[in-house]
Amino acid sequence: MTNSTAHSRARRNPADGRSPVRRAASGVAVLLLLLGVLGFVPGITSPYADLRFADPGSGARLFGLFQVSALHNLVHLALGAAGLALARTVAGARAFLLGGGAVYLVLWLFGLAVDRRSAANVLAVDPSDVWLHLLLGGAMLALGLFAGRREHRG
Repeated sequence: MTNSTAHSRARRNPADGRSPVRRAASGVAVLLLLLGVLGFVPGITSPYADLRFADPGSGARLFGLFQVSALHNLVHLALGAAGLALARTVAGARAFLLGGGAVYLVLWLFGLAVDRRSAANVLAVDPSDVWLHLLLGGAMLALGLFAGRREHRG
């Protein structure tokens, strides 16, 4: 077996030594990209004809539960793309998880404070979104703080 073949196999091995925080950031990024894409898929988002760009009156719901607008979907896509780019390094992955977690906690607070019918509700958040943002924000912060802590002790 040549040296390049061994190196190639090592990269495909799931236990290749990739940092837990990088794996966590990549996983969250893929989830956000998936949510963003699914927000534009008729049938998964319905009624799709009610999807608006940035409007509290957007009647489209992802999985029939989460109110979405095109802008809301684009935010998920942008954060997911940033997460994949940042997950290339341990520092970047941690920054994505901590920064993204903070963004989602701000969105949680925004959702609690904004009048859902006002023009200020440009992301078209509803109570389901509010609690999902709390869950995402908390999970991302926890992953950013605790994933891979062992690797820095040793």
